[in-house]
Amino acid sequence: MKTLVLLSGGMDSVTALHWARQEHEVVGAVSFDYGAKHNHREIPLAAWHCAQSDVKHDIIDLDFVNRLFASDLLKSGGEVPDGHYAHETMKQTVVPFRNGIMLAIACGLAESREAEALVIAAHAGDHTIYPDCREPFMQGMAAAMREGTYARLELLRPFIHLDKAGIAKLGAALGVDYGKTWSCYKGGDLHCGKCGTCVERVEAFALAGLDDPTIYDAGV
Repeated sequence: MKTLVLLSGGMDSVTALHWARQEHEVVGAVSFDYGAKHNHREIPLAAWHCAQSDVKHDIIDLDFVNRLFASDLLKSGGEVPDGHYAHETMKQTVVPFRNGIMLAIACGLAESREAEALVIAAHAGDHTIYPDCREPFMQGMAAAMREGTYARLELLRPFIHLDKAGIAKLGAALGVDYGKTWSCYKGGDLHCGKCGTCVERVEAFALAGLDDPTIYDAGV
């Protein structure tokens, strides 16, 4: 099946790219620069994996998100909070309807590339603080993509029954270089080791029984 992959440059989406290359014909990958504090760190890594895999990579500028939307994940927002994803403060990092916007654009690109499916790395551990990660939303988007395209595009979520540790194990088996992925929302020179995505990254490698190649500023 011809597929297009949503590729941020993080652990999950990079693993999805490698999974898709093994299971399907990948016609391209797409990243979105929407003004997140860490976009400049993760997108070059997305490009690196595409270059290594000989996959066409598109970067789509969504600068209006940073200008108009309210979220501490964005450069226009406040400080990214420290702590686990389970903490209430992590709601500050929600970008309103981010997945909906990106999936809609990627759907149009996928049909233009004559793809039959779109791959997103949504997984069982995705946090309920993000409304556009929840199952009813994903089912609704899948239906909209199918009914709104001549190709009746499918939304593939290969990791929906895996948590992040499971994804890390799968990626290791696929030979993914996780040292060439980025998670930290703060977007500094090193992973901070304290924000929700860093804490989740540390936990994933530990639970998977894998060596963590990440250098953390906090000396994790």
